[in-house]
Amino acid sequence: MVTLEESYDICKGLNKRFDKGYYFLSHLLPTEKRRHIYALYGLYRYAREVSDKPVSASPEDRIESLEVFAERFFTDLGTGISEEPVLMAAIDTIVKFDIPKEYFGRFLNSMRMDIERSSFGDFSELSRYMDGSAGVVGEIVQAVLGVSSDLAIENARELGIAIQLTYFIRDISTDLDRQKIYIPQDEIEGFGAAPAFESRKPNDGFKELLKFEIARTRDLYERSKAGDKYFDQSGQKCISATRSVNSQILDRIESVDYDVFSVRVQVPALNKLRVLAGARLLRNT
Repeated sequence: MVTLEESYDICKGLNKRFDKGYYFLSHLLPTEKRRHIYALYGLYRYAREVSDKPVSASPEDRIESLEVFAERFFTDLGTGISEEPVLMAAIDTIVKFDIPKEYFGRFLNSMRMDIERSSFGDFSELSRYMDGSAGVVGEIVQAVLGVSSDLAIENARELGIAIQLTYFIRDISTDLDRQKIYIPQDEIEGFGAAPAFESRKPNDGFKELLKFEIARTRDLYERSKAGDKYFDQSGQKCISATRSVNSQILDRIESVDYDVFSVRVQVPALNKLRVLAGARLLRNT
C-alpha cells in the first residue's frame, strides 16, 4: 500500500501528464494548497478513466463501472480514509477542507449523463450537465482556497462553466469524432449551422453560431470577476491567470475565422509564460 505522501505525488503526476495547462497555473498557489488541487484533479482523472475505458465497452458496462467506482468512493469517504492510491489523497483533501459530499454526487451524475447522452437539446439541458461537470468544480476549488461567500461560490461556478464552454467551442471537431456535440441543438438549428457539423466546413450560419457562443462565454468570464476579491492574494492571482489563459482560446478561435474544424487552437506557450510572470510579479508587490 502506498503512503499518503506517495498518493499526493501520484495525483501530481496525473495532473502534470494529462493537463499541463492546469498544472502550469497551479504554481501560483502556495505549495500546501497546490497539493490538494492535485489530489482533486487525481480524483477527476481516475473517475474519467473508469467511465471511459475500455472504449469498446457498451454504455451499460461503462455506467456499471462508474457505479462501482462511486460506491467505493463514497464508502471510503464515509470512513475518511482509503487504501486506493489515488483516492487516498483525494479523500484526505475532502475531509481536511470539509467539502460537501453532495458536490461529488453532482459530479458523478454528470459523468453518467456524459455516457448516456451524445447531444443536448437546449442550453437548459446543457446547463444541467455542466452543473456537475464544471460548476461544481468551481465550488470544490473555492473550498480548498478558503472562500465561503455565496457570491464567490456563484462566481467560481461561472468561471468553471465559462472554461468548459470554451473547450466545447474549441473541440467541436474532436467531439464529433467521439459522436458528441456539446453545442445546444436548438442553437445549431436556429443559426442554420447543421450543415457545417455534417460537412465539417464552416458556413456563415456556423460562424454566427460561434460568435453567439463566444459572446455568452465571455459574459460568464466577465461576471466571474466579481468574486475575485474574496480570495487571498495567491488565490486571486491563480483565478485571474486561469481566466486570462482560457479566455485567450476564444481570441484564437476568432483569429482563424471560426474554423475549428481545420485547426485545434492553442494559447502559445509564450502567452502563458507572460500571464504567469505577470501574476507572480503582482504577488510580490
